[in-house]
Amino acid sequence: MNLVIYILRRLAISIPVLLVGTFLCFIMVAGTGDPLAELKSNPAMNPQVLAETAARLGLDQGIIPRYFSWLGNFITGDWGVSIAQGNAQAPVFPKVMAAFEVTLKLVVGAEILALILGVLVGVVAAVKQYSIIDYVATTLAFLLFSMPIFCVAIVLKGYAIQFNGWVRDLGLSDVLGNPWIRTTSPESLNFDGPGGFLASYVGAYLLPTLSIMAISFAAYSRFQRASMLETLNADYVRTARAKGLGNGRVIFRHAFRNALIPVTTLFSVNFGAVLSGAIITESVFNWNGMGKLLVEAVVKNDTQVMMGWLVLIASSIIVANLIADLMYGILDPRIRVG
Repeated sequence: MNLVIYILRRLAISIPVLLVGTFLCFIMVAGTGDPLAELKSNPAMNPQVLAETAARLGLDQGIIPRYFSWLGNFITGDWGVSIAQGNAQAPVFPKVMAAFEVTLKLVVGAEILALILGVLVGVVAAVKQYSIIDYVATTLAFLLFSMPIFCVAIVLKGYAIQFNGWVRDLGLSDVLGNPWIRTTSPESLNFDGPGGFLASYVGAYLLPTLSIMAISFAAYSRFQRASMLETLNADYVRTARAKGLGNGRVIFRHAFRNALIPVTTLFSVNFGAVLSGAIITESVFNWNGMGKLLVEAVVKNDTQVMMGWLVLIASSIIVANLIADLMYGILDPRIRVG
């Protein structure tokens, strides 16, 4: 019962936070400039058409009425239409959701793998403190920390191109109709043949997934190691050892669960940052995800698309933090009671 009340309480807090986030996003986008500036710069544009367009978009109203009008439409699924030249009148919702699906598939897989490997390496490094495993894990983490993500992506892409060339020289590159490791967007993949879908899918996601995993893995492993070391030196762990409990039971039954709490916090914060910052990885591998969508919207001052992008990212971050709050209640029952 306490868990249900805790979940409802966290949901009640998340809703006003999301509303405040949407308002701040709306204010920021509204301050980027006049969305109709490009149309107004055209001397052949009919003033009446401009006035009708402004009225249709609500630009003839104040910022507060415009926000509530936008919010009502947004909640019902009407995210407006694009006002960018060459893409005018295109619905924003399917465009943003298509890009979000691409980025979400990439980020979720990369972050889950990074979390699993990071936690595993962090626990082993803490339990085997000052061993060769600890030193190797520490060196690898600092090495990955020191490399910008675009550098990791470019290096991986370069090696993949060399590998594909080597495989092609052996006459094996056309077994599935695609290179073994894709270095560009997976939109045009050939999924024919036995196992074609799985091989092509994995080949397309391999490089960008590794690129995103690199930095996240380094962060998770270091946080998990530090948290695990602190927990292993806690009084209740020493008491458990004094009672004669086995080392494995002490580590996984008493220490590991509490040591996950700081990493859970990091994961919730990092997930939102990676989701919104995937623009670099998507640019290197030419993916049509949220990164490319934002760049195009900013260049064309497409405020409707920018609002959809910002609110969707803000909602994802709030959801990630809500999941983290729920995990706190599961990992430590004292939190949900309090």
